[in-house]
Amino acid sequence: MAITSRSLEVTIISGENLRLDRTRPVKKNAFVVVRTDSFPISQSTNLDIDGGSYPTWNQTLLVDMPVHARFLNVDVQCRSNSGDKVVGTARIPASDFAGGYFPENYLHFLSYRLRDSGGERNGVVNLSVRVKVPEGSVRVAASSAATSCSQSRPSMGVPAAGKVSGGIVSGVPVWSRHY
Repeated sequence: MAITSRSLEVTIISGENLRLDRTRPVKKNAFVVVRTDSFPISQSTNLDIDGGSYPTWNQTLLVDMPVHARFLNVDVQCRSNSGDKVVGTARIPASDFAGGYFPENYLHFLSYRLRDSGGERNGVVNLSVRVKVPEGSVRVAASSAATSCSQSRPSMGVPAAGKVSGGIVSGVPVWSRHY
């Protein structure tokens, strides 16, 4: 069965130096909206009513991310009487937290520069991301992969003399000036 999406545990920790229109600092009511680049459904944090331009949320959001999605979009917004205004956006490449070099369930602590609608710098968002691996599926896949690898593993080396059971001698060349 092919996996079509992965579940992300995204904890929005805090924001730094958030400004409206590059001149006025955010006073209150900042929140964060998280979505993927290929999935229209989003998750959002609660309002930080008194953090000002340095809000803290410490809120965990569960986000489904299709395996073909390339980015996680994080929008920091501010709610006012005239509606919600986007303060800044960060596009986080999926390779930053879902690459093949990290152990399963690894917790990534990340900080990204936010850009406003004109592309100018406008604060920083701090977050953590963990790719949740379904229990049981990894162990089953690992054990079946190990079994199939051991049965079809190619042999390398020179057959050992007098060995009928498939013993192999292998060597590594060593270059030395002194014998």
